[in-house]
Amino acid sequence: MTARQTGSFTKVSWLFNPTRSEITSLDSGNIDDILNNADVALVNFYADWCRFSQMLHPIFEEASNVIKEEYPDKNQVVFARVDCDQHSDIAQRYRISKYPTLKLFRNGMMMKREYRGQRSVTAIADYIRQQKSNPIREVQDLEEINTADRSRRNIIGYFEQKDSDNYRTFERVANILHDDCVFLSAFGAISKAERFSGDNIIYKPPGENAPDMVYLGSLTNFDLIYAWTQDKCVPLVREITFENGEELTEEGLPFLILFHMKDDLESLEKFQQEVARQLISEKGTINFLHADCDKFRHPLLHIQKTPADCPVIAIDSFRHMYVFPDFSDLSVPGKLKQFVLDLHSGKLHREFHHGPDPTDVAPGQPIQDLASSPPESSFQKLAPSEHRYTLLREKDEL
Repeated sequence: MTARQTGSFTKVSWLFNPTRSEITSLDSGNIDDILNNADVALVNFYADWCRFSQMLHPIFEEASNVIKEEYPDKNQVVFARVDCDQHSDIAQRYRISKYPTLKLFRNGMMMKREYRGQRSVTAIADYIRQQKSNPIREVQDLEEINTADRSRRNIIGYFEQKDSDNYRTFERVANILHDDCVFLSAFGAISKAERFSGDNIIYKPPGENAPDMVYLGSLTNFDLIYAWTQDKCVPLVREITFENGEELTEEGLPFLILFHMKDDLESLEKFQQEVARQLISEKGTINFLHADCDKFRHPLLHIQKTPADCPVIAIDSFRHMYVFPDFSDLSVPGKLKQFVLDLHSGKLHREFHHGPDPTDVAPGQPIQDLASSPPESSFQKLAPSEHRYTLLREKDEL
């Protein structure tokens, strides 16, 4: 049997195997109704011609069988699929750029983080069990809150009773943001001391001396609580790791990265302050990140730096890397913003190839065409791999 015949047999056996589980097929007519009524839905966006999609189908179905035995209510967990060739409108709606893509939904809301784990029955089933676990830890004594891990971002809800609209709204938010914050709750007599003006939600930021912040809006308004909590849980400057590198790269925005030693929190704080001061208007055009110099030695070598040179600021455009000239210039008004604007205008790219722009040369100084090659992107290597996905398109970057 040829490889082509084997591939066809695999596809045909998946299509006509009568013992397979009932994966819900989504289309434009049923997708909103099915997802909105599902506590948790895992959706496989696939194409029949994609070999990775073909390999995933039986695994996805078996994982569905395992989970349906544990959660028999059809709305507790839904395993669904979208044929992206047949329903390109849905693929565009959810910005599918590779096959297969596994996206998680909660009550119709798509979660930011898709499933990127191992493609095995055990791993997918464990992932769903984790999603179904309670994201909020109930404390039995307020001392547990006083001794909470202050290196993490903590959201704490104080409620008179668990069976209330206030707590149910808090729970919905926690289900979405539990990867970014630790959620704690206290009820009744235990929480009474913190409920002097009624049910209450507070944010304890990282740092032993950081002051608490109180949520002041309606406790039943999901949109308001979610926006407030997301602002606290998802920092403007995020840490990049090898675990989240693929996810961050797939967002498609260039990286502005501070490389710093793990214990150099002073440089990180300065970078965070200047990003907030100078670059808040650029939030949708570039990702603000920080990275451990020891863990990311290889990208540093790309720009001819070592951990001994840290802190170092650089841009990775996914084609090239550009170094901010001097970290000590970070606090010079407008300097960091100009660095980012020079990326968007193409000036950084031009100057690497041809030397300074004529407008930047001092009067009387001769203009030289200094051909050079900027270091290639290092973080592009963290993007989704063609050995794991069928990639649909390349992105043009500066």
